[in-house]
Amino acid sequence: MFNPADFPKPTLVSVNGVELEVFEAGRQNEGNPIVLCHGWPEHAFSWRYQVPALVEAGYHVIVPNQRGYGNSARPSGVTDYDIEHLSGDLTGLLDHYGYDDATFIGHDWGAMVVWGLTLLHPNRVNKVINLSLPYQERGEKPWIAFMEEMFGGDFYFVHFNRQPGVADAVLEENRFQFLRNIYRKNQPPLEPQPGMAMINLARAETPLGEPVMSDSELAIFVSAFEASGFTGSINWYRNLDRNWHLLADVNPIIQQRALMIYGHRDAVAKSEKLADFVPNVEVVNVDCGHWIQQEKPDETNHAILKWLEQQCAS
Repeated sequence: MFNPADFPKPTLVSVNGVELEVFEAGRQNEGNPIVLCHGWPEHAFSWRYQVPALVEAGYHVIVPNQRGYGNSARPSGVTDYDIEHLSGDLTGLLDHYGYDDATFIGHDWGAMVVWGLTLLHPNRVNKVINLSLPYQERGEKPWIAFMEEMFGGDFYFVHFNRQPGVADAVLEENRFQFLRNIYRKNQPPLEPQPGMAMINLARAETPLGEPVMSDSELAIFVSAFEASGFTGSINWYRNLDRNWHLLADVNPIIQQRALMIYGHRDAVAKSEKLADFVPNVEVVNVDCGHWIQQEKPDETNHAILKWLEQQCAS
């Protein structure tokens, strides 16, 4: 297990009208930036196993707590968490550190943001590595409306949008149990199922599966959500249909070279059309659940570093 004391110390960086809590390492590798984007309900600390490996490989590693998380800003407006704001935060980080572009790595919701960033600001992204969540085709219907038809109103994406504030309060009341229960090895995140899966998970007394992290590691996440609450991060979900509209006139094809890493036991569906929208993609499968870089850090690091080395050589 990782010693939390070994993670870089944070600084607050002003970008895009907000302050982000940023963990930085490898400044000696200035000129070779790589930005790591966490998912939900995560934290920059979810990349603890990747930071030292990337620094050793020669990268300047920049790991923000994105808006709504940790000690980063938590704007009050729901639309302050749309893809334009989230991607604007990342381009603002590049400006702060003096970079024209960078390699971006995202997991879960962080992958969604990286895909969106690459569509909206293609000149700021030189390579893409995403974990768990493949490129999401825009489709003919807004994403929440589509999910409601497919999975019903109890699916947590839909519930967050149709019943604002309900899940926020339940997760806040059951913060430790929820985070302890969701961070289990070889488990999907939250599958479509009858009943409100998120609330059921938050209230479950007995978690399933082996924990992803030690008690001291879990305490980092619990403390972070004690400070931030859950509303800011859940507001990312409440902008999915807004994002669908914002991306209406954007070229949907990503030309950057990309690596897609799936967890074999992850409930997030693999994309059958990935290469149609990301033609320069390579795919790697890891035998784990949803929390890929935390469940299988060595395999994840190997896949990332091997691919990056191949890109540099080509």
